[in-house]
Amino acid sequence: MVQDPQRIDLSLEPLDDYVVVQPTDEEAETRTGLIIPASAEAACRSGIVTAVGAEAAGVEAGDKVLFPRDAGFEVRLHGSEVKVMRRNELIARIHD
Repeated sequence: MVQDPQRIDLSLEPLDDYVVVQPTDEEAETRTGLIIPASAEAACRSGIVTAVGAEAAGVEAGDKVLFPRDAGFEVRLHGSEVKVMRRNELIARIHD
């Protein structure tokens, strides 16, 4: 379950074109029928953007996104895992 994004990124402000994403591990199906698997074998993960750097155009906090499993850097923050990655590592925005 995703925690409140505003609470997670209080002490982590990304710079330049970096974004902070809180991965979601559950399998999700969008209203349009796109299924995003939760399995470890899946090449992609989904998550919620919790913070964006000043140069990270086209994405904002609260957006659901798709990114490669190996993208970015894993950071433990307030007991939760977040990913810090460059904006260009994001594959797509998910519209529910």
